[in-house]
Amino acid sequence: MEIIKKIKSSKFFKLISNLYVLTSIVFFIWIFFIDSNSILVNLKLKKEINELKERKSLLEKQIKIDESIISNLNNPDSLEKYAREKLYMKKDNEDIYIIEFKE
Repeated sequence: MEIIKKIKSSKFFKLISNLYVLTSIVFFIWIFFIDSNSILVNLKLKKEINELKERKSLLEKQIKIDESIISNLNNPDSLEKYAREKLYMKKDNEDIYIIEFKE
């Protein structure tokens, strides 16, 4: 019985049993963990945004490379060279042998 009285008379218990403090604690738990805009969700979204920004920069580099290849393909000689090297196309009277090296 004395233990209960000591607990009830302690400053900590009085603080925790206060209605405003209880409401504030519940509110902060709700905001930080449960709500759809919680901190955990925001951290996850920031991580996803960073990954998408990295992917965007890689794709922009690839677009620049592709644009340079397309600008080079306006010349018929470079178009023929590209078709032979990358697409393995040939003329009617030619044979193509593809040699691949293992590394």
